[in-house]
Parts: sequence; C-alpha cells; structure tokens
Amino acid sequence: MGLDIRIPLGLVFLIIGGMMGVYGIHTYSDAAMYEKSLGININLVWGGIMFAFGAIMFIFGKLSKPQDAPAEAAPAAKPHH
Repeated sequence: MGLDIRIPLGLVFLIIGGMMGVYGIHTYSDAAMYEKSLGININLVWGGIMFAFGAIMFIFGKLSKPQDAPAEAAPAAKPHH
C-alpha cells in the first residue's frame, strides 16, 4: 500500500486550521468574545498553529519516497540425502 497517513492528516489540519483562522480574522474586533481568554484571539492563534502543523505534515508526506515492497522469504532449502 502506498498511503502515507501524513497526507490526509495534513489536509484535515489544513482545513480546520484555515477555518479557525478565517473565523479568528472575522471576529478580531469583537473584544467581548475574547474577555475570558485575556484578550487573546484564540481562534486566530490556534488556527495558525493547526494550519502550520497541517502544512508541515502534508509537505513531508508528499516529499517522502514510497517504501519498497517487503522482501519475500527465501524458498526452503531441500534436505541433502
């Protein structure tokens, strides 16, 4: 099989991180929303972190070389009589 888990995992983090980042940008001026987080726009910060992680996973998944097929076992030696 040639499926590298980093590719779909990277895509998931790219999509979710992108959505959180866009939401954080749109709610940037809403100070009341971010009072509980000490004025830090958590959606924008974690959206960026998730997006960066997803990009790294996706790029490393694309750059990796496919592994060779596992070696087959050698045929059993015939006994000498």
